[in-house]
Amino acid sequence: MFLGHLAVGLAATRDGTGAPVLAAGVVSHWVLDAVSHRPDMPLWPGGPRVGLGLWDSVPATVAVEALLFAGGLGAYLATTRTRDRTGSLALAAFAALALAIFAGNLLGPPPPDARLVAWAGLAQWLWVPWAAWIDRHRELRGPLAAAAAGA
Repeated sequence: MFLGHLAVGLAATRDGTGAPVLAAGVVSHWVLDAVSHRPDMPLWPGGPRVGLGLWDSVPATVAVEALLFAGGLGAYLATTRTRDRTGSLALAAFAALALAIFAGNLLGPPPPDARLVAWAGLAQWLWVPWAAWIDRHRELRGPLAAAAAGA
C-alpha cells in the first residue's frame, strides 16, 4: 500500500521529498480509520477486516478528534510564522470555523435531507484554497526553514 502511494506521489509531483510524505499521509489515514471504524476496514481486497470501533464511544471520539485537531494546529504553529497580519487572522478564522463546525456536528440536529449533506460535502473543497491562501501568508521557521533554504 505504501509503495503504491509512493509511486503515485512520485509520478504526480516528480518530487522525491514530497512523495514519501504524501504516501505516509495516506497510510497514516488508513491507520486512523482502522482505529475509528468498526471491523470493516479490509487489510487487502477480500482480506480480513479490522477496526477497533472508536466511533462506538462518543466521548472517546470527541477526545481523540480534539487532540488530533490541537496537535495538528500546534505542529503548524510551531513550524511556521506569520508573514503579515493575514497569516494570523485568516488562520484564527479557519481554526474557529473548524471548531464551530465540529461543535455544530456534535450538538446540532441531524441534517434534514441527503441533498444538504451533499452540498456540505461539496463545500468542503472551499477549505483547500482557503488553507493555501493562509499558507502563502506564513513561512517556515526553525530547522525546517534552514532545510528548505538549503534545498
